[in-house]
Amino acid sequence: MFKKSIIILTLVTLFTFSAAMVSAQTIELEFWHAMSGGRTAAVERIVDGFNAEHDDINVTAQFTGSYAETLTQGISAVRSGNPPHIIQVYEVGTQTMLDSEAIVPVYEIAEGKIDFGSVIQPILNYYSVDGKLYSMPFNSSTAMLYYNKDAFAEAGIETVPGTWADIEEMGLQIIENDAANHGLSFGWPAWILEQMHAYHNQPYANNDNGRSGRASEVYLDRDFAKMVLGTWTDLVEKDVIAYGGREYSANQDFLAGEVAMLIQSTSSLSSIIESADFEVGTTFLPRFEGQGIGNSVIGGASLWVMQGHSDAEYEAVVEFFKYLSSTDVTIQWHKDTGYFPATNAAVKTLMDNRWFSDNPNYLTAFLQVLSGVQSPAANGVLLGNFVEIRDIVDTAVEEAFTGVSSAEEALDKADDQADSVLEDYTELFGN
Repeated sequence: MFKKSIIILTLVTLFTFSAAMVSAQTIELEFWHAMSGGRTAAVERIVDGFNAEHDDINVTAQFTGSYAETLTQGISAVRSGNPPHIIQVYEVGTQTMLDSEAIVPVYEIAEGKIDFGSVIQPILNYYSVDGKLYSMPFNSSTAMLYYNKDAFAEAGIETVPGTWADIEEMGLQIIENDAANHGLSFGWPAWILEQMHAYHNQPYANNDNGRSGRASEVYLDRDFAKMVLGTWTDLVEKDVIAYGGREYSANQDFLAGEVAMLIQSTSSLSSIIESADFEVGTTFLPRFEGQGIGNSVIGGASLWVMQGHSDAEYEAVVEFFKYLSSTDVTIQWHKDTGYFPATNAAVKTLMDNRWFSDNPNYLTAFLQVLSGVQSPAANGVLLGNFVEIRDIVDTAVEEAFTGVSSAEEALDKADDQADSVLEDYTELFGN
């Protein structure tokens, strides 16, 4: 009996010691993100899949609030000496992250281990500086036009709009036929103004949109920006455009049939299709005739690696990024959310499996982002304190839409305020 007890005690001790050893060898990674709602489940699905395949690495995904809140908390955590390993930052935070001295560039830890060349070119271009990738593409999107096919049919419209003149003509026809109260609404108006610049190959700021040097002035007071906002304001006065707020509120007006067209991020596609009680169509952003041809610009966010961790932890981060960029996971993320499939291999597989043929709305924005030119203007703008500048532009749009100021006056004021923000930022970080 005594001998049996000794054997049992020995086995328990060995088991406890082995478990402790496994625990000690497991690398823990913290991943802070801003994906709320159904996107939280999509993130957790990726993390759970990775953890199931890696006994020696455990990733913990933590929702840390909005994009702005997540960015602020991430920088603060580095300064307090307790940073996460990975933080999701939206595209307007790119310059801030580059200047933060809080990051480890992705190319430094992953070059030669991950095939960056497989990333879709416009996405790769946005998050690269001097040809080097600084953050890992994750949830990439762009804007496109959604339309209510039932409302179009009711109004007798058999084509899709290709220009802003078409938006006006079709919008008035929709209103006259009581197919909807308004023609169009859109979310993220400051971003859509940026989109119009990129889409028509018009620079938004100096120094090649901040890509050949730090941007010190924006071009909101130039003819192109004023033409865009002036056109939108005119369409508001004609009831063709209904103001849809600064983010996603316009989606509800579209789903409720209040408006027949919506310009919104591709990230809303899955939820809109699931929620609509009408047939949804999608098409390219409308163009202004007689302007240049650029490209719709990338939105969404990327993953940044934070300073303050060991080489072994960075090797684990690379393993996680390799998993993220694998074809199956990239396809899963795309189908779960509507964000772009970010690699050429994923796109090929989706095409081979007839996903885009069977679900053409998911193809629209992807074709749109590949149909234009690549140039500094079309690659998107890098601005210091871009978050504040977007708020300034959103205010300008609201003032123009509500008649507080003319489009020209609103943009002149916004230009002065944005340039002041850039001046303060340059004083803080240097040229």
